Amino acid sequence: MTGIKVSIVVPVYNVEQFLPDCLDSLTNQTLKDIEIICVNDGSPDNSLKILEEYAQNDDRVKIITQENQGVSAARNAGLKTAVGEYIGFVDPDDWIDLDFYSKLYDAIQESNADISVATIMRKQGNLEKYRVYYEKEEVFAALNDKIIACNLPKCCYVWNKLYKRELVQNRMFERNVYFEDMLWLPEVLKSSEKLVTVPDVVYYYRVNTNSIVKTNNPTKQTHSYNAKKYIIKFFEENNLYLPKKYHSITKSIHYLFKMPVVKIKECGNIETFYLFGFVPFFFKKI
Repeated sequence: MTGIKVSIVVPVYNVEQFLPDCLDSLTNQTLKDIEIICVNDGSPDNSLKILEEYAQNDDRVKIITQENQGVSAARNAGLKTAVGEYIGFVDPDDWIDLDFYSKLYDAIQESNADISVATIMRKQGNLEKYRVYYEKEEVFAALNDKIIACNLPKCCYVWNKLYKRELVQNRMFERNVYFEDMLWLPEVLKSSEKLVTVPDVVYYYRVNTNSIVKTNNPTKQTHSYNAKKYIIKFFEENNLYLPKKYHSITKSIHYLFKMPVVKIKECGNIETFYLFGFVPFFFKKI
């Protein structure tokens, strides 16, 4: 036994503006038996310097440095070195309540669950909105109940949760893709036996307009389409109810001088072509 209760994996890339807020919330956790695994994914800014300053003052901060390989590879590197009883993920532009891991750890232990999950607050400037909110502690065992409790697929996030290490230590994130959470989390929920919701503790999700998933490019659009197709397949194969709106997915967007001119959406075996994104003008069977 290592004595480490929670390993926190933080993939770090080009976030010098927000990183201190994140690290302050981690190093000041009321749960002290933690390790904070920061994977510097080839950051060109001062992120590594900031990590080194924190590591000098707190030996629980551990730094892995690698060439830029993307968030999946960074998380995988952290997973491979984590030794805690449980594993959590925090993105470097976000932060958490100071009793976040204490409450998630106590709940997962007391309920003998595989996953504990906390409320998410979305922050954009001065605006804030709950993405998921838990009023009470509840335990769920059926896959459908776990899916509903986590608000999938709308909130397919890995970071507001705590996982038993045995559940995830060998489950790597798919590399070189955007929306990797959508490919990872449903399978983890399916593999778990029990999930517990934890009230009165919050993960603060900062909307960073410079985030890679906020950057508009054709590769991102293709990966979004593939991830949403996977979600539809996962729900169908596991006899889960998926609201109708999630069956209609954007396949591609064609631009002229950075203006979206034609959007192609797929629903079942029908493709619909939209002019300027909202005027349907052509239908095609797949």
